[in-house]
Amino acid sequence: MVFVVPVQARYAASYRECLDVVAREQRYLAQIEALPLEKIEGFLKDSVATDAAQFFAVDGDRVVGWADVFPAWAHAVSHCGTLGMGVAPAYRGQGLGKRLLQACIEKAWQKGLTRITLEARADNTAAIALYEKFGFQHEALMRNAMRFGGQYFSAVQMSLLREQGPLRA
Repeated sequence: MVFVVPVQARYAASYRECLDVVAREQRYLAQIEALPLEKIEGFLKDSVATDAAQFFAVDGDRVVGWADVFPAWAHAVSHCGTLGMGVAPAYRGQGLGKRLLQACIEKAWQKGLTRITLEARADNTAAIALYEKFGFQHEALMRNAMRFGGQYFSAVQMSLLREQGPLRA
């Protein structure tokens, strides 16, 4: 059984492995590989210390997905956060993205954020459909926003405002 749990530093190596698998697909994330384990450990230590809106989907002791919303640091945009998420290939289509997103958005609202933004490759229709179910609205299409192996891809920018009402999934 897969559980959604708050970020924990003990999952650093497993999270890095999951992140690396998704990044190397060169389809869903802007990065093409995970950072070194030492950087991931520091990142998670900070996330735990700040009680970040960050969750893992875990199967046993193995991280198989994640979602996080990190707030902007500048004062005028400190009410805004940026969503990032991913699910390991073998675990897609099982509702994990929905569970991770639900937990992450609720925590972001609890932490006082009122706007969540994201950027997704325009051809990632499954993710975009999930975001739309939660009430995210399209704001922009950015042409040639990402490049993998010399090929350009457009990306969509979407946002969710807390004032839009309850989560819809």
